[in-house]
Amino acid sequence: MEKNTRTIIFIGDGMGGLPIDGLDSQTTVEAADTPAMDRIAREGACGLMHPISPGRPAGSDTSHMAILGYDPQKYYRGRGPFEAKGVGIDVRPGDVAFRCNFATVEGRTVVDRRAGRIDKGTDRLAEAIRENVGKIEDVQVIFEPSVEHRAAMVLRGEGLSHEVTEIDPHDPGVDYLESRPLEDAKDRAGAQKTARVLNEFVRRVHEVLEDHPVNEERRSAGKPPANIVLPRGAGTAVDLESLKDRYGLDAAMIVEVDLVRGLGKYLDMDVIRVEGATGGLNTDEMAIAKAVDEALDDHDLVLANIKAPDLGGHDGDCEKKIKAIEKVDRALGYLLDNVDWDRTTIMVTADHATPCAVMDHSGHPVPIAFFGHGTCPDDVERYGERPCAKGIMGHLRGMQIMDVLTNMMGRAEKFGA
Repeated sequence: MEKNTRTIIFIGDGMGGLPIDGLDSQTTVEAADTPAMDRIAREGACGLMHPISPGRPAGSDTSHMAILGYDPQKYYRGRGPFEAKGVGIDVRPGDVAFRCNFATVEGRTVVDRRAGRIDKGTDRLAEAIRENVGKIEDVQVIFEPSVEHRAAMVLRGEGLSHEVTEIDPHDPGVDYLESRPLEDAKDRAGAQKTARVLNEFVRRVHEVLEDHPVNEERRSAGKPPANIVLPRGAGTAVDLESLKDRYGLDAAMIVEVDLVRGLGKYLDMDVIRVEGATGGLNTDEMAIAKAVDEALDDHDLVLANIKAPDLGGHDGDCEKKIKAIEKVDRALGYLLDNVDWDRTTIMVTADHATPCAVMDHSGHPVPIAFFGHGTCPDDVERYGERPCAKGIMGHLRGMQIMDVLTNMMGRAEKFGA
C-alpha cells in the first residue's frame, strides 16, 4: 500500500443547481468561467453525486458526514451540537444544543432571518445575552456568536430533552414559532420543560436586543436590526470514531463556518482557521488555497469548503452565485499550479445543490470530478452537471466517497481473501 499519497476534498458549498432560462438553460456552474474545474474534469474522472440519496435534500452537516464516511442515518443528532462544538462550546451528555440566527422581527413577524447578513457587532449582542439571559429557571444558557448572522446555544440543566419544535419558521413574512414538544416525544416532561425555557429565552433576548446600541447604530445606517435570536436544529452530544482511527489518515479541515468545523472537531481533525476566510462573498479564496497546500505537508487528507456559492443560491441571485463559483475556481487554479499531482488526488464537488430558483437546498445531484494520482480519465470535456453526468464514475452517494478516494490513494483495504 502507498503511504506517501495525499488527498484533497474541495467543496464549493451549495455549488450545484438547475438550468436557468436567463443563462441559456445552463446551470450556474455551467455558465461560470471555470478553467481550473474544466481542466480537472477534462483530465480526470467525472460523475454525479447524491450526498445522501437520490432526491433527498442534504444539509451541509449531513452531507459532510456522509462524504467523510459517517452514515448520517446512524449518527446524526441534529445541527446544534456541531455548531456549538465549532464555536468552542463543550457539549456534554444531557445538554441540548441549538443552531441560531440573529434575525430581524417587527412584532412577531420575521422580516429578515439573517438580519441583513450582519457581520459586525454580534459579539456585543452575544455579550448582552450572556449578561441578561444567562439562566432561565434552573437551566444555564450558554450562547456564542459564530460567522455573520449565525450563533450557537446550549441549554444545560436537569430534565431537558431535544424533542422540541423549532422557533425559526425558515421563511420571512411569517410569525416566528412557539416551541412545543414533538408529538412523539419520548420524554414528554423533559420536552415540555425545554420548550418552555426556549420560548422564554427568545422573549427575553428580544427585550435585550431591541434597543441595544448595535441595533440603534444599524437602524441609523439603514440596516435591519438583529433584534431577536431564532433557535433551530435541536440536538444532543454525538459520539464519533476519529477519522484517524477509521481510515488511518491524518486529516485537516479548512472551512469557513462553525457548523462544519464542529464536525471536524468531533472527528479529531486538525481544524485550521485561515485569516481572510470570512464565509462571505468577500472571502480570500487564495488564502484558503495556500492553506490547503501547506496543510498537505503534514496531513494525508485535507477537506476545504468555500461557503460563498451557497449564499447566492439562497438569495436567488445567479450573478452572485456565478461570481462565487469563479472564486472557487481561482482557488483550484492555484492548487493545480502548486501541488505534486504524482502523489496527490483531489475531488471537487458540492455538498448539495442550492438552485437559485429554489433558494434552498434541493435533492438534485451535484457534479463531481477526481483528478491526479490514481484516477482513470474519461471523455468529459468540462465541469458541470450535464457534462459530468457522462463520466466514468457514474452516480455516487456520499457514503461511497471515502472508499473511492482511499482506493485512488492506494490505501484501500481489500475486502475478502
